[in-house]
Amino acid sequence: MANKLFALDIGTRSVVGIILEQHADTYHVADILVREHKERAMVDGQIHNVLYVAELIQEIKNELEETHGPLEKVSVAAAGRALKTEQASVSISIKNRPIFTEEDINRLELQAVQQAQQQLLLHKEDTKNNHYYCVGYSVLYFRLDGEEIGSLLDQQGEEASVEVIATFLPRVVVESLLAALKRANLEMEALTLEPIAAINVLIPPSMRRLNVALVDIGAGTSDIAITDKSTVVAYGMVPTAGDEITESLSDHYLLDFPVAEMAKRQLHTSDEVLIQDILGFDEYFPREEVIKAIYPAIENLAKSIGEEILRLNNNTPPKAVMLVGGGSLTPHLTEEIGKILNLPANRVAVRDVNAIQNLTRAPHIAATPELVTPIGIAIAAQKSPIHYMSIKVNEQVVRLFELKEMTVGDAFLAANVRAKQLYGKPGHGLSITVNGQNVFVPGEHGQPAQIILNGEHASIKSLIKNGDQIQLIPGKDGSGASVTIGEIIDHASVKIVTIQETQYTIGPKIFVNGKIGKMDSLLQDRDVIVVETSETVEDVLKLINYSIHAKQFQPYFVHIDGKPVSFPDFSSQLYINGKPGKLHYPVQNSDNITFKQRHLPTAEQIAAHLNLLLEEKVIVTFQQEQVELVKTARDFSVNGQVVQREATVPNGATISIIEKESSKWIYQDVFRFSSWQLPASFKGSFTILKNGQPSSFDAEIFGGDQLEIHLTDQPIVG
Repeated sequence: MANKLFALDIGTRSVVGIILEQHADTYHVADILVREHKERAMVDGQIHNVLYVAELIQEIKNELEETHGPLEKVSVAAAGRALKTEQASVSISIKNRPIFTEEDINRLELQAVQQAQQQLLLHKEDTKNNHYYCVGYSVLYFRLDGEEIGSLLDQQGEEASVEVIATFLPRVVVESLLAALKRANLEMEALTLEPIAAINVLIPPSMRRLNVALVDIGAGTSDIAITDKSTVVAYGMVPTAGDEITESLSDHYLLDFPVAEMAKRQLHTSDEVLIQDILGFDEYFPREEVIKAIYPAIENLAKSIGEEILRLNNNTPPKAVMLVGGGSLTPHLTEEIGKILNLPANRVAVRDVNAIQNLTRAPHIAATPELVTPIGIAIAAQKSPIHYMSIKVNEQVVRLFELKEMTVGDAFLAANVRAKQLYGKPGHGLSITVNGQNVFVPGEHGQPAQIILNGEHASIKSLIKNGDQIQLIPGKDGSGASVTIGEIIDHASVKIVTIQETQYTIGPKIFVNGKIGKMDSLLQDRDVIVVETSETVEDVLKLINYSIHAKQFQPYFVHIDGKPVSFPDFSSQLYINGKPGKLHYPVQNSDNITFKQRHLPTAEQIAAHLNLLLEEKVIVTFQQEQVELVKTARDFSVNGQVVQREATVPNGATISIIEKESSKWIYQDVFRFSSWQLPASFKGSFTILKNGQPSSFDAEIFGGDQLEIHLTDQPIVG
């Protein structure tokens, strides 16, 4: 005996009732009734007037019962246009943490889905009465440090992010369906989603590994579902459909909307279209001429559908597109969608009930695309009915709408377990300022929470069934940041340097909030650190208070006639690792610094370097003793003051050397440098000799001369 199936497709404009007879694996469409809503009782797939919808269902039920007997149970579907799609992304810091695991990815995806759910609630005024079932989501992309990446598995970096597109079904849609059926004395036998219903009869499970788009084009909306990897990965809807084409006809030919609808249907069946405008004139127009007039509307419909398919499919064209619903018969729509998606003509096709395997129909039922979804609802409800399932999450009873294989993640969504609860809290970080730059020291990462499913460890993606018990054991919170000055600043700033064979440890000067700090001092939040490092030879000498003054290592020079003249022989020499260096040279760890000190030169030393004599000297022999005669040849002035030849000359001084007038040496000059004198009691006579020859006191003498005075006791005769 045949199993009788009763299904309802409750649409925006009409309700379709269908009777299917099941014979083993084959189905026969025995009857179908279509009734339009008398008032606007449906808006975007949600029942806005339960009474009106219930009356229409009751009317269809009564009429079908006259032929097929009592009908007590019915299969229904939530409209695809009732589904809400949200795109959301989340980012988390993965700095200084272990590599990304599969479970980390699952929890990040769940966090993104919850973000999408929150965005959806923000669009509603009364969030308390709005609950959403997540019926599916797909990952659009992963990113690591801002760059798109195929997978985050086993990756390390600074920041990981994921963007998902998630689809939700408002609970109120299901509740209003149940209420309308109850008023019509019908029990819900099974519930499905319209896109799933159509996919179930057109795309067998073996084909769902292919990336295919199914578009149900109705009157007011076009519903889209995408399959890939053996499941439905995304749902969507555009508020553009068959009515767009009808309105275009109405505007162009001045037609009442119902008349325009009739004219649109003639496009599928006749080469000429009879049109009666609002003035009552009848006229036949060639089919191609009418199509040309409404072609912008056809292109717009194709563009809306194509762009939404791309958005849902991660901006990638699917392998193929199937069109169902009355609006799919729009002329040239398949070609235009193919252009938008860059697909060949044979990859975009309209599918009617003839595409459904193992299906027959009564003679009076036409094989049109409109019937695919109602038939799919009846068959899908029989093959894969959707039920409520009850589970416990931390002893809280949660009821789920079983739209797909349900996971622990779905249970957490329903139980409002926030993604943040899946990890222990990170420890408090420290915000520190080092030499004017902000440095953040993060606290320890929290440990992940444990998920226990029926007593065994599980993950976010673990499958659940009715009656399961889930326990979420909180993760361990991370400890707060703890850091010393030595851990913050660069240890390379501490150097061991040898200066003149003595070893010194050169560390930075550290100030914490204006006070001297130590390397092992623990820092507090908002501490301000100033680090003064010794980078050059001069810095190091100052730090250790070395007795040598820095000026000693400056090149020695004096100004002569307005020009600087350098004297390297009088400059102190600095060596770094045996090579000449300067005070501003950088100092590295293990450097050996030595120097040769020079004393300030005297006036005489500078004059000698200039090949100038400050004194003129001659040596003569007087009374058998050598006598040196000295007189000033040049005056030496330093910064305007004449100085003695042994006076030191400071670095950078202005000097001048002035040559004096030259005079001859005479015999009597020798007495100024000799201690010889005439005896006090001498009464005799003397003879002046120069080189053995008689001479006089005013005679000119030269170096090397032999000078003598001979004394005789004979008195001088007057």
